[in-house]
Amino acid sequence: MREYLANLLESDGNLTTQAVVLRLIAAAVIAAFIFISYWLSHDGSIYSKKFNVSLVAMTLITTTVMIVIGNNIALSLGMVGALSIVRFRTAIKDSRDTIYIFWTVVVGICCGSGDYTVAAIGSAFIFIILLLFGRIKNDNRMLLIIRTARVNEEKIEAVIFQYYARKANLRVKNTTEDSVEFIYELSRRVMEKYKKDGQSITDAVYSVGNIEYFNLVAQNDEISS
Repeated sequence: MREYLANLLESDGNLTTQAVVLRLIAAAVIAAFIFISYWLSHDGSIYSKKFNVSLVAMTLITTTVMIVIGNNIALSLGMVGALSIVRFRTAIKDSRDTIYIFWTVVVGICCGSGDYTVAAIGSAFIFIILLLFGRIKNDNRMLLIIRTARVNEEKIEAVIFQYYARKANLRVKNTTEDSVEFIYELSRRVMEKYKKDGQSITDAVYSVGNIEYFNLVAQNDEISS
C-alpha cells in the first residue's frame, strides 16, 4: 500500500526542453491574439495598457504552472494550497475584463497540458465574438440636476413632463425649507430628440426663474483610472 501511494504521488510526465519551449511559444502566440483582442474591443479611458500586458504574462505564468504540475498529484495539491492564500484586490473596471482573465487562464491550462488544438480553436471563436460585440456599449445615460426655490417645485415638474413625459425618471428629490433639488435620469437619445417649439430644455428650465443651477451629467460604462 505504501509503495502504491508513493508511485501515485510521483511525477510520470518528464518533458524535454524542446517540449517546454514549444508549449510556452504556443501560449505566447495565443496571448498575442488576446492582447490584440483587448486592444480592439476597448477604447477611451477604459483601456488599460498595463492590464493588457498583464493578460499576456498571466497566460505564460499559467502555462508554466501547468507544465510544472503535469500529472503530479502532490504538486497540484500544493499549488492549490499556495494559491488559496493569495487574495486579489485589483478592481475590475469593465465586466469584460473578467472574460479576458478566464480566457488567459484557460489558454494557459490548454497549452501547459499540450492541448494546442483546443486552445487555438477556442481562442479563435472567442476572438471573433469579442471583435464583433466588444465595442457594444450601453446607451449613455444623462442626469438632469436642477436646484431652485421651493415655490418653483411644481413648475419644474411640469416643464420636465412637457418635454419628456414619462421617459425622464425622477431618481432623487431633495428639499429644504427654501429650496428643492431634482435629479432626473434619461437616455442621451431621448434628451436630444425631444424639443418643444425649438426651445432646449436648458432655456425652458431657466425661463422659470430663480434657478440656482442646472447641470447635465453623462453616465457611461467608462471608469477613469
